[in-house]
Amino acid sequence: MAYDVKTANRIKRMEGQLRGVLRMMEQGQSCKDVITQLSAVRSAVDRTIGVIVSENLLDCVTTADGDSEKMNSAIKEAMDLVVKSR
Repeated sequence: MAYDVKTANRIKRMEGQLRGVLRMMEQGQSCKDVITQLSAVRSAVDRTIGVIVSENLLDCVTTADGDSEKMNSAIKEAMDLVVKSR
């Protein structure tokens, strides 16, 4: 599966947020502020997982060419990925 630039940018943004969290910890900022930022990163990860799974599912269903067995398999695999990410 090919990943688009927007997805890569999401990951880069999360990387920057995590570096910011480390900096906050090094500076001794409050637990509340650190947890708030970590929660934001977790939300971003969850949204990115959703984007990747949905794009993959669309790709798989599109290439199934009406083969219901292939489509069902793609849907099951996508749902397994969503469940695994929780």
